[in-house]
Order: sequence, then C-alpha cells, then structure tokens
Amino acid sequence: MLPDEIRTACREGRHHGPTAHLAPGFVQANLVIVPEAFAEDFAGFCAANAKACPLLERLAPGSPFTKRLAAHADVRCDLPGYRIFTRGERSDVDNIRDRFTADATAFLLGCSFSFEEGLKEAGIGVRHVELGCNVPMYRTTRDVHGVGPFCGKHVVSMRPIPEALLERAYAATRPYAAVHGEPVHHGDPNALGIADLADPDYGDAVPLYPGEVPVFWACGVTSQEAVEGAVNRGELPWAITHQPGMMFVGDLCVETLKIL
Repeated sequence: MLPDEIRTACREGRHHGPTAHLAPGFVQANLVIVPEAFAEDFAGFCAANAKACPLLERLAPGSPFTKRLAAHADVRCDLPGYRIFTRGERSDVDNIRDRFTADATAFLLGCSFSFEEGLKEAGIGVRHVELGCNVPMYRTTRDVHGVGPFCGKHVVSMRPIPEALLERAYAATRPYAAVHGEPVHHGDPNALGIADLADPDYGDAVPLYPGEVPVFWACGVTSQEAVEGAVNRGELPWAITHQPGMMFVGDLCVETLKIL
C-alpha cells in the first residue's frame, strides 16, 4: 500500500495496528498534540532532546492538515490509533475529530520505522517486521532535558542484531539523524535500567537468537512519556498522541532526510 492508501484506510476505519511493515521507503512520524499555550515549551523540549524527538513538522494552532510530510493529510483521523491524556485518565480511540480544538497544536516527530529500510538494505533483518508485531520499547533510567512542564525518562526501541553486524547497523542508521540516527546503546540492558527484555513497557517482546545482541535506538515515545507526566502532575490540561507503533505515514521519501 502507498502512504495515501494507508491514510485512507485509517480514516475509513479499515486499518488498525502497528505501521512498521507498511510503506517501506516513506517517512513515518510520531504525533504529539498540545494546547497552543504550551507549544513553545514543547518545541523547546524537542530541540533539547533532538535525538529522541527530532521535529519534522509543526502545524499551526487549530490546523489538522500537514504540508511537509504529506499534502493536506489530516492528523485527526489519518493514523491507526490515538491516545488521549487527561488528568488521571488515558483513553485509546480511533480518531480525534471531536477532540481537536481551535488551540490544538500538532507536532510530527521522526520515527525509527523510517530507517529500517536502511537496515534491510544493509542485509540486516528487522525482527518485529519479520514476526508481524510491534517493536519492543523500554523506559530507561536516563533523564531527558526538561523544558517547562515536559520532563521524564528516555524511552528506547530495541532490535536484535547479530554481533558480527553491529558496526554495519550503526553505519546503516547513522545518516538518518532526522529519524533518530544511530543507536544509543548495545549490549547489557541493565546499563539503561532495563530489567527484563521480555517485558517491554510498550510494544511486543521479540526473541534474541544465539549470537545476537540487543541494540537500542532513541524512541519518540519519549515525548509521550513527557506529556503524560505533565498531564498527570496537573501542569498540562490535556495532550493527544498516537498509540505506540501506530504512526503517521507520510508521502516524503526517507532518502530525502538522509545525510549523505
């Protein structure tokens, strides 16, 4: 399916679930929506944590329509699933047409699904794609750089990589800085404060085979942790994000973001 076909399927309620295996070669993005009064702080948070939250597009307050990543795509309904945060409550919905207010300011952030073509072109398999499940994501003990009400811990995604291909995996993803770039860690998960790879905080666990090591990339769910924390502390009245792994699929080719 092409990106516009995927967005149409989401809009019409025909597609639900992770987008990792969809539209190879096209940019995918995390979605975060906050009230306009907090938009500058969130933009500053993205700048201060650019590896985890690389900003690809910021929409005008009250506008749900993209320009850079796709022509006139609608962030209210063109993703497979949304997560709404209000004080003490979190709900998952299929669209946010009735929740997108005049002061809603949407941000689209780079996603690691975008660089997976680079791994495959380098001859490196992507386990969660092979298994048809969501990528495993873990909350670490590493603090983000807080800005305004936005703070918390870094979240990482993990892909098993054969030890002999580690250098190739770093080289294959390094040029994609706009969508997280090279890994932040490989090897011992305890160094990131991850106790059990079989129990991810988001997504699905995947097996590690003999000769493989866990490799961790910065993850845009870091932004979701930050907004959820701000809402739960009463510092942010509400926020909306995508459901983990259910990304916005754009028309922009990943190669256009590659640093040559």
